[in-house]
Amino acid sequence: MKTTLLSLALSLFTIQITPAQDWAKARLEKSPRHLEWVKVKHGDREVNCFVAYPEVKDKATAVVIIHEIFGLSDWVRGVADQLAEAGYIVVAPDFLSGSATNGGGTAELGGGDAVRKAISSLKPDQITADLNAVVDYAAGLPSCNGKVAVGGFCWGGTQTFRFATNNKKIKAGFAFYGSGPEKEGEIQRIECPVYGFYGGNDNRVNATIPKSKELMKKAGKKYEPVIYDGAGHGFMRAGEAPDANEANKKAREDGWKRWKELLNKI
Repeated sequence: MKTTLLSLALSLFTIQITPAQDWAKARLEKSPRHLEWVKVKHGDREVNCFVAYPEVKDKATAVVIIHEIFGLSDWVRGVADQLAEAGYIVVAPDFLSGSATNGGGTAELGGGDAVRKAISSLKPDQITADLNAVVDYAAGLPSCNGKVAVGGFCWGGTQTFRFATNNKKIKAGFAFYGSGPEKEGEIQRIECPVYGFYGGNDNRVNATIPKSKELMKKAGKKYEPVIYDGAGHGFMRAGEAPDANEANKKAREDGWKRWKELLNKI
């Protein structure tokens, strides 16, 4: 009886700290596209990356995806596959590569607070170096047309906006419910358009939009934020879940449509 109760308690604890993603994993396992894991090296560091290839005749634009605060999850890999379905090469790096005691990353950390703590400990310079290496890797793939965009969610949305200040090669930044840089000097370094996607019921993030608009406008940079009414933070994931509410579901559908339309113009 004690063992049963302990197992139940552990199960409930896991449910509370880890986003349920069985549906994301199930969809991913049915994908007909070529999916693979690669290690992108820079200096003495290796970044484990998930790569999804489209089934297309010609060379394709690449998209680098920056994961949420939950790390490189099944859902993020599912997003990579869905973008590949739309015709893009997608590289999704695990920024927690090497963070686990055995040298592993997100999967080895086990989710929850361990992942969030590890992410909060990452140094900006390392994140930038990882992204620079992954962008170069994506651009150099034989099937890539040389154009690379970056998009991210939550923590990754903020990192997308920040990375745009540090890399002149990317063609666009797609920041999903993440805040922007607050220093004019950083904003001045941005050379690509930045497109924002925000949930209407997410004031923690949305309160930063006016400052981003002001700084980007002052610097003569292109920043186009869109707020999806009624949606919450993380609507791209929540809106895909089987139990999604109508607001999150609609925001996800509208966000996907806009994202693909914008990518098509790069």
